[in-house]
Amino acid sequence: MNIIEAKLFDAPIIHDVMIRAFLKYEHAEPPTSALKETVESITAALKDGEQAVIGYIEEEPVAMVRFRLEDERLYFSRFSVVPERQGQGIAKEILRFLEDYAMQQGKRVVACKVRAGVQKNISLYQSIGYHVCEESVLHRTDGTSLAVVSMEKSLS
Repeated sequence: MNIIEAKLFDAPIIHDVMIRAFLKYEHAEPPTSALKETVESITAALKDGEQAVIGYIEEEPVAMVRFRLEDERLYFSRFSVVPERQGQGIAKEILRFLEDYAMQQGKRVVACKVRAGVQKNISLYQSIGYHVCEESVLHRTDGTSLAVVSMEKSLS
């Protein structure tokens, strides 16, 4: 897999991969806010300091993750692998890339939030050294609430 750092003009690819991956949460309660994002909202986030990487297999975009560098950590979100490529080790490869990148940037921790009800995702992160550090409820601007777990991995 070829993993590249995304540029502004990659926003449509980021959006497409994300929508394809998050479509399975369309009927979740509450529905995922990822499906409300647009190419324009992703472009605005990238202009505001968010970064992203895209994973390609044979020139086909199959995964992406968005992230921000914070004081001591790299915080990632909207991690997406297209449905037909899930279960092939792609997520773990992207996460290793992110962890290496974080260390190169002098960060000590990689962190994310996961829906508390999606045990498959929690288990994936736990299998490569992430741990649950907090359970909380996100209160969204649309009035819905979502139980999440904050997960972290310390880098050596």
